[in-house]
Amino acid sequence: MSYDDVEIEDMEWNEELGAFTYPCPCGDLFQITKEELKLGEEIARCPSCSLYITVIYNMDDFNDSNNTNNKGGLQPPISVA
Repeated sequence: MSYDDVEIEDMEWNEELGAFTYPCPCGDLFQITKEELKLGEEIARCPSCSLYITVIYNMDDFNDSNNTNNKGGLQPPISVA
């Protein structure tokens, strides 16, 4: 059973770790990478203890078919002649 359910918006991106992180009660950080999220993984584990959390997110936000330069999931403007 998961320690907690946490929305991806409540996690922080850690550039050094290359992962989204969330504070663990043991003092370390729960971690999950973008690659794991793209694969449908929803469990962020703490490397220092046995706890883990369930990450709540929209998988479409991490889908490779989305334009990576497109922020917020908005479609780019279309030119009309």
